[in-house]
Amino acid sequence: MESLSTLSLDTLTTKLIDLSVSLGSKLVIALIVFFIGRWLIKKINRLVVRIMEKRQVEASLFSFTRSLVSITLNFIFVIVLIGILGIETSSFIALFASAGVAVGMALSGTLQNFAGGVMILLFKPFKVGDFIEAQGQSGTVKEIQIFNTIMTTADNKVIIIPNGGLSTGIMKNYSKEATRRVDWEFGISYGESYDKAKEIIVRLLENDNRVLKDPAYFIALTSLGESSVNIVVRAWVNASDYWGVFFDMNEKVYKTFAEEKLNIPFPQMDVHLYNEK
Repeated sequence: MESLSTLSLDTLTTKLIDLSVSLGSKLVIALIVFFIGRWLIKKINRLVVRIMEKRQVEASLFSFTRSLVSITLNFIFVIVLIGILGIETSSFIALFASAGVAVGMALSGTLQNFAGGVMILLFKPFKVGDFIEAQGQSGTVKEIQIFNTIMTTADNKVIIIPNGGLSTGIMKNYSKEATRRVDWEFGISYGESYDKAKEIIVRLLENDNRVLKDPAYFIALTSLGESSVNIVVRAWVNASDYWGVFFDMNEKVYKTFAEEKLNIPFPQMDVHLYNEK
């Protein structure tokens, strides 16, 4: 009986030692693969970046591809490590797929953002560097990531907008076309000369080299308001000159109308008093 117990204990000890050696060797191999894998992933990421830089890949596609490659490589890396540790990878992948369905349902918005990012890169409604207005926000696109688009506003605030809403919602792209039309509406007092006001505006437009001759600018009397005669002015400029021309023209019209004795009215009301006896 004592010899049988001693034999069982020796067998158990031998199995534990064999298991420890096997597990220890797997852990050592896994650690070696871990450090080599991390180094290799960094090398591959840098290689992808260099290739895209050499081929001058568009900035939008550049950032998206870099993020996608990094996530894919890390996922494969985790699967390899699990296989080295002796865990059945096929079962793990099946489990991951099953969990993915549940997580996908819970994170449907995130998946929508991923799909939106793909749609943005395929159809290119905007690119990095464009000034856009969407989802109630406006700014310059700095980066298009897998799930979000990052913009900076004119006052240098960072705005992060999910790609799902950007790909399905209404968006204005102010940088898509090379030229833009600038619209003004100037008012003069009743009794002032419309022809004189028009002549002044024409002179100011002609003297500004940023105003394009084709398409030609447009000037017309648009309405007879409660306090003023309103003149609409429309002129085409290069997109980069839009705000400069807009603000400069406002200033020039105000100063020139004053110099030429043309009154710019302000809202007012005439009150007539009757003396009844």
